[in-house]
Amino acid sequence: MKPLHYTRAQTLPGILARRIVVLDGAMGTMIQRFKLGEAQYRGERFKDFHKDVKGNNELLSLTRPDIIRDIHEGYLAAGADLVETNTFGATTVAQADYDMAHLAREMNLASARIAREACDKYSTPDRPRFVAGALGPTPKTASISPDVNDPGARNTSFEELRAAYYEQVEALVEGGADVLLVETIFDTLNAKAALFAIDEYFEASGQRLPLIISGTVTDASGRILSGQTVTAFWHSVRHARPLAVGLNCALGAALMRPYIQELAKVAGDTYISCYPNAGLPNPMSETGFDETPEVTSRLLKEFASEGLVNIVGGCCGTTPEHIGAIHAAVTPLATRALGSAGPFYREAA
Repeated sequence: MKPLHYTRAQTLPGILARRIVVLDGAMGTMIQRFKLGEAQYRGERFKDFHKDVKGNNELLSLTRPDIIRDIHEGYLAAGADLVETNTFGATTVAQADYDMAHLAREMNLASARIAREACDKYSTPDRPRFVAGALGPTPKTASISPDVNDPGARNTSFEELRAAYYEQVEALVEGGADVLLVETIFDTLNAKAALFAIDEYFEASGQRLPLIISGTVTDASGRILSGQTVTAFWHSVRHARPLAVGLNCALGAALMRPYIQELAKVAGDTYISCYPNAGLPNPMSETGFDETPEVTSRLLKEFASEGLVNIVGGCCGTTPEHIGAIHAAVTPLATRALGSAGPFYREAA
């Protein structure tokens, strides 16, 4: 293995060793607050597009960059150290649903630049802010059949995913991402395609960015959708030498606790991230989820007090109010200590 030379976010590992780092909250929840219609998603550029695009949040980085910038700045003002790019579905695989696969690279480039500008605006010498280039799972799965009558059927392939992720990574880095975040992993094979593409890009470019890997436990079984336990998931992705590994989405913090405890135990030499949903879905609430900022922040404060986490933030249903409360709750607390051998990623430095 070639040595790892981090060419961006050189200070982030040191920050993680000293204090808990705060990630931002939900992008989709905040976009919903703007109550955008089809015409606003389209903008002038796509006013005559042949297919409905409402709900294609990544398109807003091209048609309404002001909204995406406003959301980033809201989280930064609330205390976020890490801001995710608006690229969860910005792959050719995901954008094919809107007949916009040809725009995926442009979406990633624009999204990274918007986040970069926001982080640069809020960064100070004592408090740098970082752009996390977000790689979502895509709507397709390489491990699970979409046809109940044909267990061997697949609607995507490892190679299709690898190529899509490579294009995404290349644009995110070009646009100014400091960190790459492979998130909301429900299929480990999809994640492996992303990790392969990332390593392929690192080899080709000579750049190596810190990597965060975040899986999703979908229910009380304690497994991700493709069947792995949290421990098995970690051993499947450990080869990528991430700066941090964690869990996000699907569950609120209360239900996520045992799985974060398990991950913190088995990944003793790696920083742990946790950004849960704001509890359970509740269509009657403003955000569509149950938990108030006070509840989510109290639960994550408990995680921090137990020495379970190094990075905390929010997923679906969370807002700048949640992130502000989380920031205030965890700032006085110590970050999770690693094993005596020190950070796993440093072994290859």
